[in-house]
Amino acid sequence: MADHDTGADGAALLSLRGVWREFPAGDGTIAALREVELDIAAGEMVAIVGQSGSGKSTLMNVLGCLDQPTRGHYRIAGREVASLGPDELAALRREHFGFIFQRYHLLSDLTAQGNVEMPAVYAGRTRAQRHERAHALLQRLGMADRLGHVPGKLSGGQQQRVSIARALMNGGSVILADEPTGALDSASGAEVMRILEELHAQGHTIILVTHDMGVARHAERIVEIRDGAIVADSGRRAAAAPAAALPAAGPAAGGGRLGAWLDGLGEALHMALLAMNAHRLRTLLTMLGIIIGIASVVSVVALGEGSRQKVLANISSIGTNTVEVFSGQGFGDPRSARIQTLRPADADALAEQSYVDSVTPNVQTSVTARFGNVDASASVSGVGEQYFRVKGLKIAQGSAFSGAAIARYAQVAVIDENTRKKLFPNTAPVGQVIFLGSMPVYVVGVTAKKDSAFGPNSESLNIFVPYTTAMRRLIGQGHLRSVTVRVADHAPMDAAAQGISQLLERRHGRVDFYVLNTDSIRQTIESTTRTMTLLIASIAVISLVVGGIGVMNIMLVSVTERTAEIGVRMAVGARRRDIQQQFLIEAVLVCLLGGALGIAAALAFGAVFSHFSQDFSLAFSPLAMLAAFACATLIGVVFGYLPARNAARLNPVEALSRD
Repeated sequence: MADHDTGADGAALLSLRGVWREFPAGDGTIAALREVELDIAAGEMVAIVGQSGSGKSTLMNVLGCLDQPTRGHYRIAGREVASLGPDELAALRREHFGFIFQRYHLLSDLTAQGNVEMPAVYAGRTRAQRHERAHALLQRLGMADRLGHVPGKLSGGQQQRVSIARALMNGGSVILADEPTGALDSASGAEVMRILEELHAQGHTIILVTHDMGVARHAERIVEIRDGAIVADSGRRAAAAPAAALPAAGPAAGGGRLGAWLDGLGEALHMALLAMNAHRLRTLLTMLGIIIGIASVVSVVALGEGSRQKVLANISSIGTNTVEVFSGQGFGDPRSARIQTLRPADADALAEQSYVDSVTPNVQTSVTARFGNVDASASVSGVGEQYFRVKGLKIAQGSAFSGAAIARYAQVAVIDENTRKKLFPNTAPVGQVIFLGSMPVYVVGVTAKKDSAFGPNSESLNIFVPYTTAMRRLIGQGHLRSVTVRVADHAPMDAAAQGISQLLERRHGRVDFYVLNTDSIRQTIESTTRTMTLLIASIAVISLVVGGIGVMNIMLVSVTERTAEIGVRMAVGARRRDIQQQFLIEAVLVCLLGGALGIAAALAFGAVFSHFSQDFSLAFSPLAMLAAFACATLIGVVFGYLPARNAARLNPVEALSRD
């Protein structure tokens, strides 16, 4: 539609035929417009006058595509408006109509320049184009020194000038002014009318809606409406010849659809941040549920991972990847003490297998250990030279005994830290002789302290001697209590345990032993830990859902509070998807910011927890944090969709009527 087009066939630019606009009232309807017949040519300046309630504002809303007739036909340049969809109507308002409202309807969060630029944002023009055009319009209207002022810092006349500049931002071939001087003093009103007359002289079609005949007389044509029907029309006059035009709207944004979409997205993000900043307390309260939910989920996952790592560390302390072989059919078997088929040769045979890293035979007894005048009950373990590797024990002082010591039944011993403290509080133990019962042994080494939730009692005294010495000189038996196998790192634990069982069954000719796979303990504990973590995380997710519902409720309230803003955006050409995008971005931003604060809260909790717990800490996972952010985004989209959809489906004229 060109600025001064009268249609392809010479018809009126705006044409209404038999137009009714009815509204429901109880069981019936009220007609705001009745059988309206009206033609307006391009370039005319028309005043629509009438008393309050006469239907003149309803007529302006229909003419400006803010509202649609209940019955009848409305054509713009010969095109039937009833056939247009919401986005096509938005395009008409954006590209060809400009609205000047009695109450200005400027957005309080935006500056004068920002308000003027808004129609061009929805038209897809670049930031540079918008700035240049808005600056030129405001300068032309005497507002060059007020570009950065928000509406609250402008007078009524200045706000109306900003409203006029906004109406002209995209060209404004048809200007619809609803009581443009109604809220102004006489001087400001006269200035606004002078500007409108200039616009008319430049070729714009001006439609004034007013009850003031003094204002109406500025028009070259006066249409009077009463009770919804046109009762008088002064008749059409020749349109004025175009004068020097105001700055042109300029071409649409370059860079294609993607560039326009990204620019629009940036503006929507900017507006979302402004709206959140304007209601900081409400935004923080909205985030609270998300903060608690995300912090709970991240902390619970970190707690579960920390527990898992602690459990694995404790299992490792009793020997990583180990398989224990015992005589009998299982724990509690009363016959196990009578079964004496587990022999040192079985340990030697197992050591030759490719899947075995190291092996130690085991026998055990309790004796009284004595050094000088100090004695104490101690547990004596007869073990092989590879015992300390199998169990992951380090030698802190001296050395472990060798295979040669085992072969010659050497009376040597390695003691643990508890034994050293008990028997040698003030003496270096290595090289000293202690008595195990009546048998003297030389102390050749001391193991490093190693705490374990699964190991021996932390207060017990443990002494390790060659298993041959223990069997021949202490216990007097030829069979073993158990054999411990450390499986090679490359070998699967289950397969190794099965191979051990098959080898011993062939050697014994029967199954007179049972195998304890420590990896199965680890897997069981890990499974239990995962289950508990999942359970607690599920509870934490409930708080996320509650937080999401809170976001939805607050966004619904926000839609209600900002209905007039939505109406203004629609009036200047925002499509439904633009409005929906605006509110969705706000919801997602609230959730993402809440997610970031929730993660920060979880990290702070972890730091405090580590300060008070020295032997256990939370293990935070970057993947869990990333998942928390993704979850926050999803919550924003899911729970923000309904409020955004409701906002996008508001009727423009109904939205504008609310404050």
